[in-house]
Amino acid sequence: MAYAAKDYSDLVGMEGFSQTLLNNHFTLYQGYVTNTNKLLELGSAMLKEGKAGTPEYAELKRRLGFEFNGMRLHEYYFGNLGGKGNLDRSGRLAKKLAEEFGSYDDWEKDFRGTATMRGIGWAILYLDNATGRLINQWINEHETGHLAGGTPVLVLDVFEHAFMIDYGLKRGDYIEVFFKNVNWDVVEGRLM
Repeated sequence: MAYAAKDYSDLVGMEGFSQTLLNNHFTLYQGYVTNTNKLLELGSAMLKEGKAGTPEYAELKRRLGFEFNGMRLHEYYFGNLGGKGNLDRSGRLAKKLAEEFGSYDDWEKDFRGTATMRGIGWAILYLDNATGRLINQWINEHETGHLAGGTPVLVLDVFEHAFMIDYGLKRGDYIEVFFKNVNWDVVEGRLM
């Protein structure tokens, strides 16, 4: 069964994100979906051909992590956009953030600090499923740095393609607009 790219066109018109930026980003995401499907097909064919122990097969398996996570992280990212309100400070997520970080504001400072680190990648608020703890984490490439057993709760793309068309090198301005567009109901729903 092949993966299909999800339609996020309802995000077009979102404050602070131009149609050009979003359409470019959607095209990039569709490429991850296409490449994930190609790699899965190639892997299956190589396995049937008895090539599982080859360097080509090994490289294919390494590449799958990059493409699959690129696909999935974009789905989390686009999925947690499209909101217009602030987090309900009396809700479950706000209470959990205050419990873990001292206050919502302290969590947000930590998340923004993570998102503005030098480099390209992702800022992700994870739920550690073993303990219920919330942790902000930096991910360099799509497949590197994930917390094993963690569920992404809030995902922010901080690769240049996510903001440079609209914001140039002003990543902080992009992060500000991101927070204005978070769909907190979706994010809270990821708490399980």
